[in-house]
Amino acid sequence: NVNTENNVEICWRCDTAIEHRELEQWFFTITDYAEELYDELDALDGWPENVREMQHNWIGKQEGASVAFELTTGDSVEIFTTRLDTIYGATFFALSPGHDVAQQLAEEDDDVAEYIHRVEHADEEEVDETSGVFTGEYATNPATGEEIPVYVADYVLADVGTGALYAVPAHDDRDHAFAEEHDIPIRQVVEPTEDAEVDPENVDVQEQAYTEDGVLDLGEIEGSSDERTESDGVLVDSGEFDGLDSAEARERFVEAFDGEFRTAHSLRDWCISRQRYWGTPIPFVECPDCGYVPVPEDDLPVELPEFIRTTGNPLDAAQEWKTTTCPDCGGPAQRETDTMDTFVDSSWYFLRFISPELDDAPFDSERATDWMPVDQYVGGIEHATMHLIYSRFFTKVLDDMELLDGVREPFENLLTQGMVRKDGAAMSSSTGNVVSPAPFVKRFGADTGRLFMLNAAQPEKALDWTEEGAESAHAFLQNVHDLVARYAEGEIDTRDAAAAGDGGTIDEYVAREIEATVATATEEFEAFRFNHALQAIRELASLLRRYVDHTDPDEGTFERALSTVARLLAPVAPHVAEELWAHLGRDGLIAEADWPEADEPAGYETARLLVENTREDVRDIVGVAGIEDPSLIEIAVAPEWKHYARQQARDLDGNVVGQLMGDERLQRHGEAAADYAKALAGEGHLDEQLPPEREYEALTRAVWLLEREFDAEVVVSEPGEAPEDLAAKATPGRPGIQIEE
Repeated sequence: NVNTENNVEICWRCDTAIEHRELEQWFFTITDYAEELYDELDALDGWPENVREMQHNWIGKQEGASVAFELTTGDSVEIFTTRLDTIYGATFFALSPGHDVAQQLAEEDDDVAEYIHRVEHADEEEVDETSGVFTGEYATNPATGEEIPVYVADYVLADVGTGALYAVPAHDDRDHAFAEEHDIPIRQVVEPTEDAEVDPENVDVQEQAYTEDGVLDLGEIEGSSDERTESDGVLVDSGEFDGLDSAEARERFVEAFDGEFRTAHSLRDWCISRQRYWGTPIPFVECPDCGYVPVPEDDLPVELPEFIRTTGNPLDAAQEWKTTTCPDCGGPAQRETDTMDTFVDSSWYFLRFISPELDDAPFDSERATDWMPVDQYVGGIEHATMHLIYSRFFTKVLDDMELLDGVREPFENLLTQGMVRKDGAAMSSSTGNVVSPAPFVKRFGADTGRLFMLNAAQPEKALDWTEEGAESAHAFLQNVHDLVARYAEGEIDTRDAAAAGDGGTIDEYVAREIEATVATATEEFEAFRFNHALQAIRELASLLRRYVDHTDPDEGTFERALSTVARLLAPVAPHVAEELWAHLGRDGLIAEADWPEADEPAGYETARLLVENTREDVRDIVGVAGIEDPSLIEIAVAPEWKHYARQQARDLDGNVVGQLMGDERLQRHGEAAADYAKALAGEGHLDEQLPPEREYEALTRAVWLLEREFDAEVVVSEPGEAPEDLAAKATPGRPGIQIEE
């Protein structure tokens, strides 16, 4: 980050003027592993697709060729291109300002030197992309033998390809713009094929490029039907190769012009040099006679000296530490004062975790090989293109050094959590857009913060921090704590339903909800869908409060429910959960207790949907009919023949009505069956429903919920026993409903 003052860039931290300097720095040759880092991403099935795509784009991969151009300076300059088929159209040669040849030319040519100095010290937006300077030198086009002018141009990037290129204005937009600015000839060497959607007669490369990046902008070309089309075509004005298609030309030109097939990557070697105290010292010494010499392995690690507060590089000021002897010749030498990028340390820390007690090696290789790769990694997506690539690189290097045995990838599964936002922007300590933890914990407790963040969104999504959300999370925990405390203090009357022989449908309903909540929460926790797990826990806690309000709960069912809520909350709200556990009189810590186990009751989701739909239908009827005080709600399950018809229809194709009405069991119900068959045919997809007796059981278990909500008597009729007019309204999954005021 920089600020600008009087056209001078100022450091935002210390207000010091920023200077551009040439530095000698240390690099890891991560590019040696670019191919493997790129290709093996496809096998990381446990990683999010967007992270793999980000790494694919960062590492990059282009299949192309390299060809050498001879310059009148005597230099042979290699270029990399993915479109060697256009080489006959090269009308100038361009070097990046940082290219070695450009730097050499600057030593002899004041115009070149002035241009390079200007673009190196200017902001990016201050330099026109068509800016450049003619060097007075020429390059020989290996295809035509023609000498073409050599320019230094800022649009050529030092870290893309080789930092040099042959320019084909007819087939590249940037080359075209540069050629127009500098009056350089434009020569077309590729034209559309006969079956292309653009007429070759309508392509005018003097006006715009027929581009070489794989597509053509057809916005201004007459007769084109699409906005874009492939620019691969056939060669023209290319000597003996006229008429050759582009793809074949690219293959043949490699041999014809003494080139080489090459794969280029966007990834660049990793500069690890930092002029900071906080980092691992680079283990080299500089000897006047021997040059740079690595510190012997027996003398590793090189430890940092005491910190010296100074300007510039802190280690450079540590004279006693810096002064040493050369490991090779024994003469006076100086330690390297750069430290390594801190990403170096974070690229292998997980290996150190495996054997933290080891003091004679970085990690135990045998143990690391046995434990690796890491099963689950959780980290921010901002690490996708740096830390996570560096960790993969380190793992491969360590395997090649035989410090690991066959472990090539560090992390099997990856979860990238989203950012926490406040007032619509990502929280940042540097901007002051934060929530201070100390006051929050004092007011709400740490568990509230955890619960709010995990409940607000799935972990990979961004979440907005709100006061209302924190208060809601705190209120929920307080309510659960109060419910358990009331039970522990004997303030909630319970009964022993089994001993009294009065176990009812309400107890069965709650028991099934406990089983279902455990199954759901366990599955959602394991899938890192914490908000879904917490939603299920919240619903169970809410149900328990209604259970207590409606009746004296069965003691065994209620205590099991409270114990379940406490254990399910423990990963998210550990402090509150321990208090709940103690209130319930359980031994030991809840952190050491067994996780509750349960299987979701058979047909649970279907039964739950049935109950929810029925409650919603009752609300709709009450609202539409204007019934202010219902006294009786009658509910009828659909007759058995409708369930049979629906089940048969699920397996039928074609004429559903005809096939159903050919069934003797349905023919007995005459017109009613025919009408229902037509309704089934119109539904399309038919979900599976509970059989009639299980619909009856599910609705009976939920009677108390309807009674609480509507303060009315609720009667559920068994299949076949409902009044005929009420049963006629019912279909599987949608019972008939009649309400009396």
